[in-house]
This record gives sequence, structure tokens and C-alpha cells, in this order.
Amino acid sequence: MAVEVAERPPSGLTLIRRESVAISLAAVGLGTLSLAVLFVGTVAVLFAHDFTPSGSLVRGLKSHELDAVLIAAMVVGVAAAIVGLAGLQRMRTKVSREECIAGAALGGQALLFGAILFWFVNGDRVELFTTSYLDFERLGPMLGDFLNGAKNTLILAFSAEFFGIILGLILAIFAISKRAVVRAPARVYINFFRGTPLIWQLIFIGIGIPIGLGIRIDTYKAGIIALSLNAGAYMAEVFRAGIQSIERGQIEAARGLGMSYLQAMRYAILPQAVRRVIPPLMNEFVILIKDTALIIVLGISSAQRDLMNVGDQAVANDFNPTPYIMVALGYLAITLPLIRLVNILEKRLRSGLVGVGA
Repeated sequence: MAVEVAERPPSGLTLIRRESVAISLAAVGLGTLSLAVLFVGTVAVLFAHDFTPSGSLVRGLKSHELDAVLIAAMVVGVAAAIVGLAGLQRMRTKVSREECIAGAALGGQALLFGAILFWFVNGDRVELFTTSYLDFERLGPMLGDFLNGAKNTLILAFSAEFFGIILGLILAIFAISKRAVVRAPARVYINFFRGTPLIWQLIFIGIGIPIGLGIRIDTYKAGIIALSLNAGAYMAEVFRAGIQSIERGQIEAARGLGMSYLQAMRYAILPQAVRRVIPPLMNEFVILIKDTALIIVLGISSAQRDLMNVGDQAVANDFNPTPYIMVALGYLAITLPLIRLVNILEKRLRSGLVGVGA
């Protein structure tokens, strides 16, 4: 008896093409086009009118060319939404249905963002907003200060991360001990630093201790100490969760081989736990970078200012908040690559492509 064997498509791409239909592809194409017209067109019009001085930017925002771009983007967005939603019920394959949904979603986004921008550029506060937040000419002389602030932000964050990891690992080992006399001090420390505001910890260490105990602490060092102590408490919980996620039989097997408790933790448990806690540790590092802005309460010197301090001082000098935009862009330039790295590590760790040594 002859058995017919169905041939598999040579690649996943061929399968997707066969499952797609003209309507679903049109929905995706229109949705993508609507967003492209919105963002690329807006940037092109503003570049044509120049971003500086602020008067040129205002003219670009209130130009008829930008109105035409926004209207075109919204019209194409509406068409994408209609095509996607109308064709959704007639699609027979999952791929084509997903394409219809994607096209409708992209079109809806273009319509929403285009409508908001159209409302803004045709309002009465464009000039005030532009001169207040988009006066980029002011940022040129401050570029060196912002670069120095970014450097200090990274120094604070990396220093606190380094000491926080060491402290957190020690506290985690103590916190999971069966002996209450060993476990209790670690839990008290962790609960205290997680239960009190970081800004209070900075003020107490940087201002309270020098006044109350007469111990002179450099404000920059006080910031690193406070950030490290706070990070250690949170990282202790990360390490504790990672260690306790390892099967109990692992440590029992290590103890059965004659290892002491610390040796079992060092050679059997921690290498496996570290692999599991890399993503949450990276997330804590991203949070720590943003928390460095709180050292503004300590009044550090101009050479030691972080990004937030630099921006705040620049705003105080001429009462124009444009430097705050530069501060936000600086933090995003630091944190977005790290967030992306966290996502990549999580995917690779779930797939088992990263070894313990990584």
C-alpha cells in the first residue's frame, strides 16, 4: 500500500507567504506606511525648517507642510484600520489574521499620535513650550558638563553595584541559614534598608552622621556608601531567591560528599544560582542608575555632579527647563542599552545558551 508523504515547505518564510493573503498584506503595508509618514515626514519637515534657533523650530511646527504630513498619516492610518478590521473575519489562517490585527493596530497608533500632534501644533502654546523645553541652542555650552555628569552617574552606579553585589551575596547566605542567631541580623538589615526611603538613607549618612557623630564623610563617598547599602539589601533578596530556587537535593548531595556548608554553597549552589539571578541583577542596576539622581540632596561639588545635578543647576542658572530634556536623553542613552541587554540575557538563559561561567 503506497503512502503519500506531504512535502514540507523549504523554509518558514515560504509558509508565511502561502498563509498570507492580499488583504492582510495590504493592512500591514498601510499600517506601516502610516507610521512612516507620521514620524519620517515630521522629522523631515522640522529638519527643513531647522531645529535652532527656537523660532525656526516654531515655524516648522506651525507650517502647512507639517499639517499636510499629519493629515496624510491619519488618513492612511484610518485606511489601515478599516482594511485590517474589515478583513479580519474573512481570514482563514492564523498568519493572515495576525497581519490584519497588526495593520489595524499600526493604523490606530498613527491616527492617535497624529491627532495628538496635530492638536498640539495648532494650539496656542507651541511657542511657549518650544522656547521652554526645546531651546537646543542653550545646550551647546553645557555639553562638557553633561558628559562629566554622565561619567559621575556611571561611577556612582558601578561602585554601588559592585559593593552591593558583595554585600548582598553575604547577606543572602546569612538570611537562608537555619540558625536564627545568624539569620536574624541579616533579615533586620534587609528589612530596614528596604523599608526606609533611599533619600532618608542618603541624608542620614551624608548629613546626619557628620553632625551627630562628628565623623567627616565626603559627600560623594557618602552617596556611594548609601547607594551601596541600599543596593545590598535588594540584591540580597535577589540572591536569596536564586539560591532557594536550586533544588534542595543539590546541597544535600554536596554535603553528602563531605563538603562543609560554605563549600557546598561555593562549589555547588552559587554557580547555578548566579546564572539565574543575572537578569534581575541587571534590572536592579538599571534602577540604581536612576536612583543616583537622589544624591542631589547632598549638595555635592560641581566636579562631582551627576546628570540630574548638572541639569538642575543649568535650569537654576537661567530658569529655562530645556536642560531637563538633555538629562532625560542622557539617562535613556545609558539605560536603554542595558534594558535591551537584560532582555537578550533572559531569552538566552531560558533557551540554555548561556553557561554558568557566563
